[in-house]
Amino acid sequence: MTGYLDLIMFAALMMAILSGFPVSFSIAGVAIAFAYLGWMLGVMDVSLLGALGQRAFGLLTNTVLIAIPVFVLMGAILEKSRIAEELLDTMGRSFGQLRGGLGISVVLVGALLAASTGIVGATVVAMGMIALPTMLRAGYNPALSAGIVCTAGTLGQIIPPSTLLIILADVMSNAFQQAQYEQGKFSVEALSVGQFFAAAMIPGLLLVTLYLLYILIRGALRPHDMPPADIGLARPDRHEVFAAIVPPVLLIFAVLGAILGGIATPTEAASVGAIGALLMAGRKIGVNPKLILLGAAALVILGLLAGVYPVRLQRSDNGTLEWAIGAFYALLAIVGLVAVLLALRAAMREKIIHNALSSTLTMTSMIFATILAAGFFSLVFIGLGGEERVAHMLENLPGGPTGALLFVMLFVFVLGFFLDFVEISVIVLPLVAPSLILMGHDPIWLGVLLAINLQTSFLTPPFGFSLFYLRAAAPKEITTVHIYRGVVPFIGLQAVGILLVWAMPFLATWLPSLLF
Repeated sequence: MTGYLDLIMFAALMMAILSGFPVSFSIAGVAIAFAYLGWMLGVMDVSLLGALGQRAFGLLTNTVLIAIPVFVLMGAILEKSRIAEELLDTMGRSFGQLRGGLGISVVLVGALLAASTGIVGATVVAMGMIALPTMLRAGYNPALSAGIVCTAGTLGQIIPPSTLLIILADVMSNAFQQAQYEQGKFSVEALSVGQFFAAAMIPGLLLVTLYLLYILIRGALRPHDMPPADIGLARPDRHEVFAAIVPPVLLIFAVLGAILGGIATPTEAASVGAIGALLMAGRKIGVNPKLILLGAAALVILGLLAGVYPVRLQRSDNGTLEWAIGAFYALLAIVGLVAVLLALRAAMREKIIHNALSSTLTMTSMIFATILAAGFFSLVFIGLGGEERVAHMLENLPGGPTGALLFVMLFVFVLGFFLDFVEISVIVLPLVAPSLILMGHDPIWLGVLLAINLQTSFLTPPFGFSLFYLRAAAPKEITTVHIYRGVVPFIGLQAVGILLVWAMPFLATWLPSLLF
């Protein structure tokens, strides 16, 4: 029995998580119990736990993971200011008259919200409360409507910027470095969040395309499932469409452009996004749009000019030109600051900032507590010999590297029925990723395959998070059976997406190799 203590520990973890006890405490509790048991049975060197403090310090000082709370704040501000509702209303009136038009609008809005908020729960709940009743009134099939809303909401996990990609970038970079050490390389390369954001762009858009094709084909084959919607509202004019779509698109370009262009780190770009979201919220809740536009333009111009022609006023050899440019930069900064302060005051008056900070702290603490507990779990698992067992098992699977990868993908898919993406990312992937990289798999391509697989965990019954979010927000005509039936075709489309990226690795590797 002592020889299988690591496997028993993993089984105990599954049972503890499924018991409904808070996840981080379940992980840490199992780790403590098996560390003590391993020490008592003489199969574990308990001094290994001396690395716990170092792991906690490493987590708190991790410059990659610091981007998570800022991106979450950016998404929370956009959610609380009801910008999603404006987008859904405009897109629904634009496409509603087409067969399947409401479904198309939901997928497109889901993609836009994914690239600007990255928060799955907020997107699914918003669309479940706004779009789903409209689809049902238009005569859409209830199961199909629920499936479209659930699936469009999960795009926030694969389309950057996303929390999943940030965590995966950290996990895969550590696995890549570990694999290089085991190969005898001591001048190791690291992987950046920007590389994973770039790698996920084309696969994310590929999934959006697959969803849209499915809706169009099903609308043509079974027109009664998605009739044209006569929702009794006039089509939006050009100004309405411009006002609803352009600000989120500009925000996406500002954040992702700064990261992919190498201008800013993910944390810096997330800060830009949070300020942009605040300005968008200010425009939505009554601050003079001209002031918001002027302030945003001033900040954009300041960022571009300061990058092209930086001025350091502390230098003693500055001439009149440098002082004049410095004064102009200061004026731009003041104009931008005034717009930000006006938006902040309005957002605080409407309690948007309070609610956004509360949801940010809740989500961030959940993620970091899980990562910290997972570090404890992995130390004990390694101490019990689990890492060697996993590596040995993957190396001896039939099919070589391809067989090992297929096994891991199926294992992660099955775990997605029961576990959250954070738990899988920080517990399972650090154990299997180094071995897969050593077998010759490209770490960035591997990361994208795993990201799409983990995104599917939001849709798979019985514990898919999107299913729970929609169940809470859906009207009473939508049953749990409708939701479960509705997501099945989209889980199949996710599998098609994985197969396409597997068969054509350049879909994930071309853009990062071009930009980095």
